[in-house]
Amino acid sequence: MPTLYALKPAFQDRLRPLVGKLAAMGVTANGVTVLAALLSVAAGTPIAALPGWRAPLFLIPVVLFLRMALNAIDGMLAREHGQASTLGMYLNEICDVVSDLALILPFAAFAQFGAWGVVAFAIAAALSEFAGVLGIAAGIGRNYAGPFGKSDRALALGAVAVLTAAGLWPAAIAPFVFPAMATLSLLTAINRIRAGLTDSAG
Repeated sequence: MPTLYALKPAFQDRLRPLVGKLAAMGVTANGVTVLAALLSVAAGTPIAALPGWRAPLFLIPVVLFLRMALNAIDGMLAREHGQASTLGMYLNEICDVVSDLALILPFAAFAQFGAWGVVAFAIAAALSEFAGVLGIAAGIGRNYAGPFGKSDRALALGAVAVLTAAGLWPAAIAPFVFPAMATLSLLTAINRIRAGLTDSAG
């Protein structure tokens, strides 16, 4: 199923000149990976700690975009500048999950959404990434099948953050927002598992 991940090659083309300069400066892929996680934690912490202060929510789309850019940069540094490593593989996957949790779970502090739905989304998002990584063990490579991959989650969460900050969520709809995203993430995990089972069986 198509996802925003299909736009990644064009995004990488725009970043390639910058990546070349960063490599020449000695910037490492692992350093960029860790920076993306720290940025996510720094953005999520004030939202969780001070839910009554909604201004930081407006920064979430910016942080999500920067995270996507940093994720693309670390991958290009690894693949195109000889920085690929086993440590980098572990950092990339672990930091992605940490970043997701840091940006999703703070929404549990907002009563309008319901904490259980937010937690369900966080778990389903992690499962979808885990299912994608298991594609390597299944012999089909890292699986990015949709319908709700990392880029799609970022777009949706950014929209949720802005609408929440602006107080525009209708009370009747808000409780269903995170359960809906959890369902889409779970479907994504199922699609990724199914792809691995189908290809390995063939």
